[in-house]
Amino acid sequence: MVRAAILVSGNGMLLQSVLDAMYFGEIPDFELVAVICTDANAYAMRRAKNAKVESIVVEPENFPTKFSYSMAISNKLKDMDIDLVIVADYDMPLGVISTQFRKRIIGIYPSLIPAFVNCDDSPVRAAMERGCKVTGATAFFADIDGNIGPIIAQQAIDIHPEDTLQSLNQRIMEEAAWKLLPKAVALFCQNRLEIHGERVVIKPE
Repeated sequence: MVRAAILVSGNGMLLQSVLDAMYFGEIPDFELVAVICTDANAYAMRRAKNAKVESIVVEPENFPTKFSYSMAISNKLKDMDIDLVIVADYDMPLGVISTQFRKRIIGIYPSLIPAFVNCDDSPVRAAMERGCKVTGATAFFADIDGNIGPIIAQQAIDIHPEDTLQSLNQRIMEEAAWKLLPKAVALFCQNRLEIHGERVVIKPE
């Protein structure tokens, strides 16, 4: 059984994709031990409570530095014997979490990596302004520095001529990210992900 925790900051839409997959039995050998949130008023907290998952608030303003904050989170994760850390709309640096849970942190990015990884603005806005015809989302392992590491899976969607920034953001979430995150977590729980340098190999069932 893989014991997991989700780090979240806001609405919790990606969190909900995991909760839904759990409800329908789509993630085998998986236990969501806790949802750790940076904001007591975030809607993600309500999602966790509705699903009867322990919700923990750790507010950054109560810590003198980002390093001390990440250390507190890391220690809490270790105290709970967490095997997998899921990053879902989390707005704090991973810090020491990325080293202490190396190869055990999964996140989602709203582009087809390597496209628009280091853009100053939203990668969704950048894709629209560049005139891209296709965009999507990427599930990845965090690297030792807490940045985007090896790619687990990607889901592409077409950019429609009538898309706005808001509508494209929504479609990336609904048509790509919501599918990718539970899929990546399930593959991890099935022990089907092998990291070879910068590549992830998905083993057959």
